[in-house]
Amino acid sequence: MAATRTSTAAIQQQRRGFWLRTLHQWHWISSAICLIGMLLFAITGITLNHASRIEAEPQIDNRQLQLPAPLLAGLRGHADGNAPLPSASASWLGKELAVAIGRKPAEWSQDEIYLSMPGPGSDAWLSIDRESGAVEYEATRRGWISYFNDLHKGRNAGPAWGWFLDLFAVACLVFCITGLFLLQLHARQRRMTWPMVGLGLIVPLLIALLFIH
Repeated sequence: MAATRTSTAAIQQQRRGFWLRTLHQWHWISSAICLIGMLLFAITGITLNHASRIEAEPQIDNRQLQLPAPLLAGLRGHADGNAPLPSASASWLGKELAVAIGRKPAEWSQDEIYLSMPGPGSDAWLSIDRESGAVEYEATRRGWISYFNDLHKGRNAGPAWGWFLDLFAVACLVFCITGLFLLQLHARQRRMTWPMVGLGLIVPLLIALLFIH
């Protein structure tokens, strides 16, 4: 009987050791992946929360160009609607303005082509007169804090950054869930484990119920 109890205890200990090792491994891997991203999101969470107190002086760059006649001729027969600029025109404008135009869709009307080029912490646009070839370009940049704030929100950051945010969120979930199971395994030796977890739930819940209207 005593041998059976010893055997059962040994099996339980081995099982506990297996889960401890597995959870610790996933926990440290996910924390390493999340580390820089969590620092970025924590800092930008503060800057977003106090955005009205952080002064930023927008820098506006406005320029006018004249589209060369051969390129202008290639625009006149194009149908109205939404479509990218011809590659030759996009390449010339990108070189002259030092901006990446690529295959961004533009709005084509009878008289004008309008291309919006927003980015993190910035807004930009250009218009082309389809008759005269006059080009106007304007870019507004609001500084590094605005840039990182927009990264926090995923605003105008492109699909690659959107995928990164999704993967980062999954890594954070792994970090939190493995942490929760590690708390469960260590809770017997740490009496304040569940009161502290409960506090983390109750404090934001009370703030939301009492102070957010």
